Amino acid sequence: MRIRPRRNRRTAAIRALVEETSLRISSLIYPLFILPPKLAADEVSSMPGIFRRNPEDTLKEVEECLALGIASFILFPAVPEESKDPTATYSYHPDNFYLHTIRMIKTRFPEATVITDVAMDPYSSDGHDGLVKEGNILNDETLPILGKMSLAQAEAGADIIGPSDMMDGRVGYIRDVLDEKGYEEVAIMSYTAKYASACYGPFRDALDSAPKAGDKKTYQMNPANRREALREALLDEAEGADYLMVKPALPYLDVISDLNMSSTLPVVAYQVSGEYAMIKAAAAKGWLLEEAMVKETLTSIKRAGADAIITYFAKDLAAQA
Repeated sequence: MRIRPRRNRRTAAIRALVEETSLRISSLIYPLFILPPKLAADEVSSMPGIFRRNPEDTLKEVEECLALGIASFILFPAVPEESKDPTATYSYHPDNFYLHTIRMIKTRFPEATVITDVAMDPYSSDGHDGLVKEGNILNDETLPILGKMSLAQAEAGADIIGPSDMMDGRVGYIRDVLDEKGYEEVAIMSYTAKYASACYGPFRDALDSAPKAGDKKTYQMNPANRREALREALLDEAEGADYLMVKPALPYLDVISDLNMSSTLPVVAYQVSGEYAMIKAAAAKGWLLEEAMVKETLTSIKRAGADAIITYFAKDLAAQA
């Protein structure tokens, strides 16, 4: 045989020489769950190794991650039930511990990139990403709330605003609010293709943010749809998004690839809590090797076309580098 592909796999050095996909620590984004001050850190029961932390403990975690080479973080608030209401007013309240945490991180570690979450569900007594009226999620009435939330986060020092709500038109609305107030340099990472997935359960455990009634299928995408993601991407680009996100990651590699091929914007993939929990659970049973599986799945996400990956494995991976 003249043609033998195995010649390019013969040694580790040769395999490295022709490796097509590179997984860099600098392309990973680490999610952090934020508790109110003075509460003790606690492990998320469905996410072994992942903790909710108060602001001071979060600063220590950020410092450790920066030393390992992780420079980008996405923050999510675990809001007490007594601070929630139907219109999510605590999301932009001056005493919001989430906003204080953003300020603390950017003051102590200006080199860190802070990405925020914009949606009503952490702050809503209804547990939905939008305003609820008689069981319906009101799209246009939700936008001013998201605008106030985004502005408060930009004022606190956020580098990138992450609208995860999936309301129509929210990227353009938020862009206008930020620009009018002089925050033209604050970027928007849009949750462009956020699917109504079964993989979000552990995340909702971490934030206690599950809907009190109904589900999120009228605003999150149908898992059966692929072309619809391109429509969402075109709209987000036109409205001023700086990044496009696909969530979850592994079940939607085709969508990641589609967005990478059709857009010049950076594509971010979110390896979500359920993806993390499945690997952890199988590894705990001895059914697979965790480190190898983590690298394989993250590499597959990069290979599909993700420029950056949000993953709960970021710190572990950096520590192994």
